[in-house]
Amino acid sequence: MARVPVAALPRRTALDVLRSPARALARHYGSRRSHPSAELVHPPHPWTRALGLVAVVLMGAWLGLLIVGDVRVPVGPMNTTMTLRPSLTGGTKINISPLGALQLDSHQAPVRLDVNVDQLDPERSQALVDHPERLSGLQDEVAADVEHGTLDLAVRSCVAVVSGATALGLAVYRRPRRALAAGGLALTLLAASGGTAYATWNPESVLEPKFSGLLSSAPSLVGNARSIVTEFDVYQKELARLVTNVTKLYDVTSTLPAYQPDPTTIRVLHVSDIHLNPASWKIIASLVEQYKVNVIVDSGDTMDHGTAAENGFLDPIPDLGAPYVWVRGNHDSVTTQRYMEGLKHVHVLDNGKAQTIAGLRFAGMGDPQFTPDRSTDPGADESQEAAGARLSAALREQRIAGTPVDLAVAHEPSAAREVDGEVPMVLSGHLHHEEMEVMKKGTRLRVEGSTGGSGLRAVEGKYPDPIEASILYMDRDTRRLQAWDEIRLGGLGLTTAEVSRHLPEDNQP
Repeated sequence: MARVPVAALPRRTALDVLRSPARALARHYGSRRSHPSAELVHPPHPWTRALGLVAVVLMGAWLGLLIVGDVRVPVGPMNTTMTLRPSLTGGTKINISPLGALQLDSHQAPVRLDVNVDQLDPERSQALVDHPERLSGLQDEVAADVEHGTLDLAVRSCVAVVSGATALGLAVYRRPRRALAAGGLALTLLAASGGTAYATWNPESVLEPKFSGLLSSAPSLVGNARSIVTEFDVYQKELARLVTNVTKLYDVTSTLPAYQPDPTTIRVLHVSDIHLNPASWKIIASLVEQYKVNVIVDSGDTMDHGTAAENGFLDPIPDLGAPYVWVRGNHDSVTTQRYMEGLKHVHVLDNGKAQTIAGLRFAGMGDPQFTPDRSTDPGADESQEAAGARLSAALREQRIAGTPVDLAVAHEPSAAREVDGEVPMVLSGHLHHEEMEVMKKGTRLRVEGSTGGSGLRAVEGKYPDPIEASILYMDRDTRRLQAWDEIRLGGLGLTTAEVSRHLPEDNQP
């Protein structure tokens, strides 16, 4: 034990030491420890400081990329914007407005490459049209443009990341040394991300592109992916080929050997199974305006329970912009039908009575069952067949009287099949997915999907049901189907779209 000289202590303390050494020493050193100047401030934990620095670096790097981390690059005849964005999955996303976008699993790294095809340059495009021989060298030109753009993007991204992290570090810590440390860490993270992207680079990712928007029907745009890979093994040339085909798209779509409706064509919008989805009315109104629809046909299940409280849901129908032809479904009650009969521009079909609307003659039969709780009544199939037989007899009488019906409508396909041979075409729904077939006696059956995306039932399955509708192009003279467009929109929470045109076997170009 160390000894403390008595002479080194104050006088009073020295006397106390002589009387009670332990108590005096405790009082002396206790007073020293309690002095304010001797207090210790605990420094922050090293892990806390490290996490804070990483958070500052990531936020600063993201802000830097957001503000100045993109480059505008002319790629062949197109003007594009290339950007690096933070991402958990990496990959490449190519936005081709207004057609949609495609994603490629090109690499695994915490950064994603975004390429936006902004617009087609009119002068460069016209030069290609005037001199088609330049297309042979376009791919090399595009590859060089992409290489130059990615190099410029890499340099700009480095500057943006380091500057953003350094500036935010200086603002947070107010110490130049800590700010420089943030900038250095940002550069290290970017270099590590680049190395990871290089190590996981997958040039064959174009074999399995993920399309969205109108590019969901993209085979006509990008060509055969496997033939592309056999011709080019470098990712830049794959992208060059894609951009080249996009350029050609604008030039060839007007000359495709497909059906082109003329102003006299009768356009019928077929919808079904809306199931109280209010978004359906806006979609229908948009389709009416876009396609210049002459008449809308709803093959039932517009409601969900058929109660009087639901009737207000039907009020937007008179303002959709076209006559509305409707038959009752198994979720629509007689109360619903009476309310529909009182709306302007609505034509209710039932009991086989025919009506001429927009140049076409319609007849239909309401669903014989009312099962809003999705129950099944005994004898359901027999009642559907009986309803179809009554509709078939009414169609036969119209044909004998010299006023044949052009389109028949029934909610359930089992009832619609009973009119085979009595009408050129019959429309139905109920199944919540699209079908088209020519039955044994020549009548074409069109089953529409759910234009309401199955309503609230959309959330019952693993994936939401899509919203589906069709445009039927009818010849005004023969009143026969010339072509139809199937329209498919992503269901609840999705933003995809697909439009595909189909031709009957007897109307192939």
